Amino acid sequence: MEDSEDNSDISNEMEVENKASHVMDVEIKAPERKNFENLPWVEKYRPATFNDLISHDNIIKTLDKLISSNKLPHLLFYGPPGTGKTSTILATARKMNGPSYQNLILELNASDDRKINVVREQIKDFASTKKIFDTGIKLIILDEADAMTNDAQAALRRVIEKYSANTRFCLICNHVNKIIPAIQSRCTKFRFGPLDLNQVRPRLEEIIASEKLNVTEDGIKALLRLSKGDMRKVLNVLQSTSMAYDIVNEENVYTCTGNPLPNLIREMVNWMLSLDFKEAYDKILEAKTERGVALQDILRDVHTLVTHIKFTDNILIDIYSKLGEIEQRLNMGANEKIQLGALVSLFQVTRESVKIEASEK
Repeated sequence: MEDSEDNSDISNEMEVENKASHVMDVEIKAPERKNFENLPWVEKYRPATFNDLISHDNIIKTLDKLISSNKLPHLLFYGPPGTGKTSTILATARKMNGPSYQNLILELNASDDRKINVVREQIKDFASTKKIFDTGIKLIILDEADAMTNDAQAALRRVIEKYSANTRFCLICNHVNKIIPAIQSRCTKFRFGPLDLNQVRPRLEEIIASEKLNVTEDGIKALLRLSKGDMRKVLNVLQSTSMAYDIVNEENVYTCTGNPLPNLIREMVNWMLSLDFKEAYDKILEAKTERGVALQDILRDVHTLVTHIKFTDNILIDIYSKLGEIEQRLNMGANEKIQLGALVSLFQVTRESVKIEASEK
């Protein structure tokens, strides 16, 4: 009897332990799955290899040949944000060093770590030490390198020269003119231009299908229009809009980003060209208040719309000049209502100029 009771106790204890271990497995796995689900789509769908990159074929082919021939130089990537600079260098690291590439790269955001001490300590220590178990070329990636001070860049120049045998540097920036000539001359420069919208659209449609989103055709066009060749912006706006609304259409995309709808801008321009000053001013002010639209955004979209209106060259030059002055005054902190009056006045004068030119003909 005692033996049977002991055996039953042991079996009960084993069952409890098995249940506990099963619960622990669930508790461990759940956060990992949750983190993956909460990962921003910019990182979730970041290209991993050269084949996944959607643009800059010439740059990719050049880098592929340099890696294959084991002649990769120091690199300087520059261009607007969201055009694939960081994704390209990470794909290069994978191509060079395989699965263990993370052990051989040092990635720093130079806008945060931009002083000379970082160059003398972190960067120099990583470049000078040798890896025992990992074989390959080490890669130091300095993102936003144009934010580094001149002293830090001068110190970096010497580090680049000294450790070229086993380390390669890649500087990533938006404005290449802020990188000192001494560093530019030691790197091979590649310019990343804005992405072609015809290349962005297929990748965007893949992500929409993968996430099973309800996106309309005008929603896709609105995303591409607002992105201006910035893939990061496309994905961030898509994710934000899909979380805020059940359907991603043009109106919801513009509402989510705070941009005025194209139809509203066309109406505003029509009011300014057809109504008298007070009526046009009141209508635009009312629409601006109701929609929560900033005058800066209205100016930007009016500038784009004016290019499609058939004005003479002299009138267009005058419009662009005055729009620039209004924008400058806004940036200097001028009153927005007064500048709105200046904008309405500009188109009132333009209307009279068009009438005068028509009568002269």
